[in-house]
Amino acid sequence: MTKQLLLTTILGMALATQVATHAWADQKNGEELADNQAFSLTMIDSIKSFDPQLISSVEDADLARSIFEGLMDTDADGNLVPAGALGYTVSDDKLVYTFKLNPASKWSDGTPVTAQDYVFGWQRLVDPALASEYAYYMELAQVKNAAKVTSGELPPDQLGVRAVDDLTLEVTLDNPIPYFPKMVVNTSMFPAPRQAIEKFGADWTKIENIVTNGPYRLTQVVDGEKYVVEKDPNYWNAKDVVMSPVTYLVVNDDDAGLQRYLAGEIDRVPIPSGKYPDLAAQYPAEAHSYPSACTYTYIINLADGKGNEALKDVRVRKALSLAVDRNVITDKLLKSGQQPAYSWTPPTINGYTMPTIDYASMTQDARNEEAKKLLAEAGYGPDKPLAVTLNYNTSEGHKQIAVAIQQMWKQTLGVELTPNNYEWKVHTDKMIAGDFEMARYAWCADYNEASTFLDLWTSYSTNNDGKYNNPDYDKLMKDAKTMADPSANYTAAEQLLATDMPIIPIYHYVSSRMLKADIRGFSDHDPMNNWYAKDLYRVKQ
Repeated sequence: MTKQLLLTTILGMALATQVATHAWADQKNGEELADNQAFSLTMIDSIKSFDPQLISSVEDADLARSIFEGLMDTDADGNLVPAGALGYTVSDDKLVYTFKLNPASKWSDGTPVTAQDYVFGWQRLVDPALASEYAYYMELAQVKNAAKVTSGELPPDQLGVRAVDDLTLEVTLDNPIPYFPKMVVNTSMFPAPRQAIEKFGADWTKIENIVTNGPYRLTQVVDGEKYVVEKDPNYWNAKDVVMSPVTYLVVNDDDAGLQRYLAGEIDRVPIPSGKYPDLAAQYPAEAHSYPSACTYTYIINLADGKGNEALKDVRVRKALSLAVDRNVITDKLLKSGQQPAYSWTPPTINGYTMPTIDYASMTQDARNEEAKKLLAEAGYGPDKPLAVTLNYNTSEGHKQIAVAIQQMWKQTLGVELTPNNYEWKVHTDKMIAGDFEMARYAWCADYNEASTFLDLWTSYSTNNDGKYNNPDYDKLMKDAKTMADPSANYTAAEQLLATDMPIIPIYHYVSSRMLKADIRGFSDHDPMNNWYAKDLYRVKQ
């Protein structure tokens, strides 16, 4: 089988990096380094899991990328760069990928990272015994037999991945997909330390047991307060890691975080709702905002026997969506450049064409009138008022949006909304269990292609907590996997979401943050927002 070499330049660069010495002692990229290379940032909730195969939130993944490393990383422009692998080849039929691993990669206990560790991690991801929310991700990646393994038809060792030798990982796909290499950046496809997992079981991620392979190791855990990582001398490129220690602080009040930032206690914080214009005027070198491949939404529980039966009526769902004045939320509350969302997939995704969604071009007055009409047709009004509940995770921003929508629905439709606030772990556990009527949710792209959003709402998706089920939608997404150009199917699937309204899209994100002016290494133009602590450094001012 003829192989086509990819990333040859990257391979050469990676090999050179292993043997090169530092080109600077006190400088990086031509700037003089500060003596203090400690860095702190906030996260909105406690870490739910350090286990790469169980991670399901953006913040957990942000920390995981500092203590673990997968086959490939991305650079500031979103391009693939070597990490645990030096590069890869792909067969002529685009069904077999072969990754050559970095021979210098080690676990934090000093043992080599091998192809078997990737095989073990990928097999445990799809193993029904682990019950990972991301089990279906391997199906999306079209790895051979993934669907049959996650359904229990085949054992995990039948997954299409094998260790040819210690440094060669071979992956076989059911169908060729051009974006497969982008998918391996996701934490769920990181290797897993068999030696620690088999010894400690579910306790392997406790700080006294955890074994990692990234540029940092976990050195302090105070749940609900902070997590600290420090440079791991066993990391294959430790000489180029400058920033250490990195402290992740749990601060679920953005205003409190901002005050601590302004007092010099924290280096990076999210900008509170509505504060960006003033902060950008006061601190132009520190206030940042740019588009992000994420969408903020309310999920509606459509599971049989669960949720609110009134919400099973599509007219009710559409009425609620129509009565949300998204411009008020983006322009009056958030004020950081967020865009009103009338579709699920953000416009920043490569190659995606949004369908013509009728209510997107309507005035808000027209939407409100249509909402009243639909709700009345569904049988709700003054004589039969509608009451619904909304679960959201702790955040002042989420609360402000919920209160604003509560007022919109009350004034326009007479609907009584009761918001319920839960800390992140409880909130997500309730979603997984189907214990909600509506739930605040957001999704950020795992890779820059529309399927990362649209596959979420297939009936077989393990992240489809609302249990939306439309065979036509499933067929569109399954057929897309074997199409040379699936864009028409993506547009049609998005149109079905607008027709069935299993979710209420509210806005497309921007990444808005305060960042100390002496910090380098964060990208301000990659909508994927993958960042790596190993790339950060502080310069002298």
